[in-house]
Amino acid sequence: MANLYDIIRKPIITEKSMMAMDQKKYTFEVAPKSSKGLIKQAVEAVFGVKVVSVQTISVKQKAKRVGRYSGFKSGYKKAIVTLSADSKAIDVFGEDAE
Repeated sequence: MANLYDIIRKPIITEKSMMAMDQKKYTFEVAPKSSKGLIKQAVEAVFGVKVVSVQTISVKQKAKRVGRYSGFKSGYKKAIVTLSADSKAIDVFGEDAE
């Protein structure tokens, strides 16, 4: 990996991930070849928080079809990051705190 900022691609915003944020669990799409230790270092460096655990899931590609044309929706890797109780919340929407 070239940079810690290349590991975390984007936050995953779903109803389930939004409910998990109450328990200080955040879901991110990450680089496919990144390890749990590297993901932990990247989240701690980028957001300035203390990470307790990292769980990773490889989402497989799905077959999609539009009319007579078929193809695949690309797969990706996601990580569920649990923060310590004394860490501040991560602002996944990029809003300025005023």
